[in-house]
Amino acid sequence: MLELNLGGPSPENEPGGDAPRPEVENVIVVGSGPAGWTAGLYTARANLNPLLITGNDYGGQVSLTYEIENYPGFPEGLSGPELVEKMKAQAERFGCTVEYDHVTELVVDQHPFLVRTAQGKEYKAKALILSTGARPRYLEVPGEKELTGRGVSYCATCDGFFFRDKELVVVGGGDSALEEGLFLTKFATKVRIVHRRDELRASKILQARAFANEKISFIWDTVVTSINAGEDGAVASVTLKNVKTGEVSELKTDGVFVYIGHIPNNELYHGKFHLDEDGHL
Repeated sequence: MLELNLGGPSPENEPGGDAPRPEVENVIVVGSGPAGWTAGLYTARANLNPLLITGNDYGGQVSLTYEIENYPGFPEGLSGPELVEKMKAQAERFGCTVEYDHVTELVVDQHPFLVRTAQGKEYKAKALILSTGARPRYLEVPGEKELTGRGVSYCATCDGFFFRDKELVVVGGGDSALEEGLFLTKFATKVRIVHRRDELRASKILQARAFANEKISFIWDTVVTSINAGEDGAVASVTLKNVKTGEVSELKTDGVFVYIGHIPNNELYHGKFHLDEDGHL
């Protein structure tokens, strides 16, 4: 078994100084979601002088969340970006160095390990902590890919503003679908939530809020089979299919927000690590 010597930084590389990074990093953390910042915080407190490489999706999925009400210590709630910045500040306070870059390759059949990034940098590390998180699961239906950015979105907090006084479709039945659907009612005139089952998976408090919101309605036992463009090249409608009756219909809409789960960001891991059937480490 490989044994790693993770001794702390030498005096010239102590946290808080302006000294250059060591030739071989003790620890590199890949990813800047809550797991990444937690790893950065703990390894920094262990005096390991960690380097955290953020990735393209800074802050991870939580940074896309409009309001977080169930995170301990914040009784009034806070936004996802606010929570990310607090985590970052806490990790940096103890000496975690942050590099705004994206890892493109891991070489793990040698030691020290080698990390290559999109900015053309190479780092050597005694240990890697991989916290690359997940990304939205796609519907994989005709029109989805082509209309992403032209009415198809996976982030209400990013794109909701562009749909002021519009009618929208939200696909999904979990917490994310209801949270983002509720957020979209701040802009849209109508939000229709399309769910493939006849009951929601979301928490009861979110369900109560959604059912009480006059702008939200539900289309049950139904899936989206295609997303259709109008003459302007943007989303104009969706084709729906009732999974119980087989009935097919078309629903006009100005936008489609998709929240049907996530898949792991595992592109770096193929051929290097064992993945389960869902693609997780």
